[in-house]
Amino acid sequence: MGGFFGVASKHDAISDVFFGTDYHSHLGPKRGGMAAYDKEIGLQRDIHNIENSPFRTKFDKIFDDMKGNSAIGCISDTDPQPLLIKSTIGTYAISFVGLINNSEELINKYLLTNGGHFGVMTGGKVNSVELVASLINHKSNYCEGIKFAQDVIDGSMTVLILKDDGTIIAGRDKYGRLPVIIGKSSSGYCVSFESFAFEKLGYKKERELGPGEIVEFSHNSIKQLAQPKEQMRICSFLWSYYGYSNSTYEGVNVELMRYKNGHILARNDKEEGLAENVDYVCGVPDSGTPHAIGYANESKKDFARPFIKYTPTWPRSFTPSKQAERNKIAKMKQIPVTELIRDKNLLFVDDSIVRGTQLKETVEFLYENGAKAVHMRSACPPIMYSCKYLNFSRATSPMELIARRTIVELEGEKGLEYINEYIDSKTERGKKLRKAIADKFHFDSLEFQSLEGIIEAIGIDECKLCTYCWNGKE
Repeated sequence: MGGFFGVASKHDAISDVFFGTDYHSHLGPKRGGMAAYDKEIGLQRDIHNIENSPFRTKFDKIFDDMKGNSAIGCISDTDPQPLLIKSTIGTYAISFVGLINNSEELINKYLLTNGGHFGVMTGGKVNSVELVASLINHKSNYCEGIKFAQDVIDGSMTVLILKDDGTIIAGRDKYGRLPVIIGKSSSGYCVSFESFAFEKLGYKKERELGPGEIVEFSHNSIKQLAQPKEQMRICSFLWSYYGYSNSTYEGVNVELMRYKNGHILARNDKEEGLAENVDYVCGVPDSGTPHAIGYANESKKDFARPFIKYTPTWPRSFTPSKQAERNKIAKMKQIPVTELIRDKNLLFVDDSIVRGTQLKETVEFLYENGAKAVHMRSACPPIMYSCKYLNFSRATSPMELIARRTIVELEGEKGLEYINEYIDSKTERGKKLRKAIADKFHFDSLEFQSLEGIIEAIGIDECKLCTYCWNGKE
């Protein structure tokens, strides 16, 4: 996914951007970067690989190496950024969050005419941030350039630009796939993906940008360059998984949504008479935990943590490039509390079930430590489509998605014509899907949150939410 943070201040902005960017580290595992503007030095930039070390350890010398009253920072799960760009519309630093599905088409159509060329990375891949910048530079000003880029990109594009006069431009994706929030303090303005990041630094929320809205701000003023569009399709998965618990998007707090989501899961189980003899309700740490708390509160079952993740020395489980190594690290991090596992009927709530690989390891681990039964609940519906707007659930093949693969195993490619039935737990196909996955992973039972349930938990009109990964609706 990726995240960003920017500040225009009366004072040096490096400290705020350092900590504000670090608070976005959960959104991307590959690259971290910062850029700053100082009147005497001009634009500066620093980028580091953060695959095996936290952002703050790689940038701990930034206070000596960089200065400026305006700065931006980013966490990236893809290409190195921010980039420094010199063009006909100005010199600037740029960071981008989103996904471009039609890179080759854009390069061939707009950028390789008249002897144009592109620098490429290892393997011949073009840096997506450079591509965004080149599209912006096709127009005579930043605002028109951002709108042009958003119109021709198949995917999504949220952008942050630091100009060489110290002002910052923030442009939210035209469908508002991700949040962009403006904060204000006595020293200036900031822009952030996560609301809690600026609140910890003494900023108060000024407002959220609307879909397609573009603003430019300095330390003492903010100007709207493009008005928001009416249609919004913000990613529902922000609340279920990606967003940090403290954050609030479109007025809905992540942690409270997850409690409500678990409450609805438990309510559904109660209505169907499922998992009545559970000893403990548990969350698959960390993002499954608040969903499980909501389930436990509603079901009146005790909440427990039968295993604890040991995180002080292990890197994040999704960091290594090889799946086998990721699985090994994930397993090594799980330290059992055997007294809460042995001879117990356990119900676990996970934020989602995508490929199911690590979940299978978790269930085997629980049975190895004496669990009597393991019931599994997913806090979102079965994932049927790889996301085409953000980097979540990106896969080499849609068949990597466990729900989709199981449908084909049950009745071949023809089964994909009945995805809506498979999503619904009350249909025969829906029941077969759940039983097939449960048998595959040795769950005593498996249920998914319904699409209606997760929309109810978020509390925003369905027409404003992106639910593509579940029902393919664009």
